[in-house]
Amino acid sequence: MKRRDFITLLGAAATCPIAAWAQTTEKIYRLGALSPATAQLDSIRSIVLPDLAKAGIAEGRNLILDARAGSMEQLPGLARDLIASNPDAVMAVSGAAIGALKAASKTVPIVMSMSDYDPVAAGFAESFARPGGNITGIAMFATVLDAKRLQLLHEALPAARRIAVLAVSERRHEMTLAAMAVTASAEDIELAPVYAEGPASYPRAFTAMRASAAQALVIVAAPEFNRDAEILAALATDAGLPTMCEWGQMAARGCLLGYGPVALDLWWRAAEYVLRVLRGAAPATLPIEGPAHFEFALNLKTAKQLAVTIPTSVLLRVDQLIE
Repeated sequence: MKRRDFITLLGAAATCPIAAWAQTTEKIYRLGALSPATAQLDSIRSIVLPDLAKAGIAEGRNLILDARAGSMEQLPGLARDLIASNPDAVMAVSGAAIGALKAASKTVPIVMSMSDYDPVAAGFAESFARPGGNITGIAMFATVLDAKRLQLLHEALPAARRIAVLAVSERRHEMTLAAMAVTASAEDIELAPVYAEGPASYPRAFTAMRASAAQALVIVAAPEFNRDAEILAALATDAGLPTMCEWGQMAARGCLLGYGPVALDLWWRAAEYVLRVLRGAAPATLPIEGPAHFEFALNLKTAKQLAVTIPTSVLLRVDQLIE
């Protein structure tokens, strides 16, 4: 090689290597996910990941997903393991998952997706407009919505005065039960709370509902109950209990009524938060959002099985009639 050619090549190498590497080397993003139910992790894979891929962050190319699910007792340990893996962000499904992750790290960005806690009341954020910490995302306001579900169920069954409430545990749903108690008092309803943490506890819970002479049932917002919708709906029908569930699609799976946000919309919006965080946005300055769209569904087959007649005033408000 001539000396002049060598000097030319050396000069090019001195000015171009950073640009060349920038074109050929991509950052590998690490995204964690934590939930008490594996079904929610499936939604992250089927809805959130394709949305991220459209923006150029794709699993198998420049994204690694570490998704974990476990019981209430397991969540703290799973959260610590996730944080120890040094993720760029973690998606948290449910207030319990958020709380576990918050205890594990005050710096790793946490994106709430379908939180069943009020993030400000729970101490996860300073305010909705400016969270101020490492947590932001979508809050479902489940406490308010479960009280609304009780009201809607009572409107559909005005003769029902004793209504059972299925919750995971008294500690986990303390705020929800308090909000529902306010609505119950205003509507002259007597609540009968019953607790079950999983399928093994469900038969015992429904035995308790029968013993309490409950006339209807509200199943509160919880990923575990959404996961087990078919099981719970069958047990409720066998017990003769018209049931209000958390999501419209849970009515399609057997509940008499379902009322809640449009789940697909929530996942898409959660994906937007993840994308913004991965691109460098600080959770402290990203406002927390609530649901924008809701659906109210009625399962006519279940209504027939239970010999329930829904008032016209309620039927007119239903978005989806399931035959």
